[in-house]
Amino acid sequence: MNSQGETMKRTLMLFLILLSSAAIASAQGAAAGKGIFASKCALCHGPDGKGNTSIGKSLKIADLHSDVVQKMSNADLKTFITNGKNKMPPFKGKLTDTQMDQVISYIRELAK
Repeated sequence: MNSQGETMKRTLMLFLILLSSAAIASAQGAAAGKGIFASKCALCHGPDGKGNTSIGKSLKIADLHSDVVQKMSNADLKTFITNGKNKMPPFKGKLTDTQMDQVISYIRELAK
């Protein structure tokens, strides 16, 4: 194979390695986020994120599987988690940025 073909092959391999590393990191973040979600969020949002709890129903909490939530950017979700919204308490100072990102990864997994 010529040098251009070898370069393209190496570039493709590097891309595939980076892509698989990102997928692994996302899965690990979602796994960590599931535990945080269970301890900090499930009381209101329910263990499945559907908001089908007595608190969730009384507050009319959005289903985290819904298109409305899933179409929100990660930055918007992080803002809600950080500052709270309506009756949702703020988690600034209670969760680190990394933990919030992990919860967001888990919320993304709920839609799958």
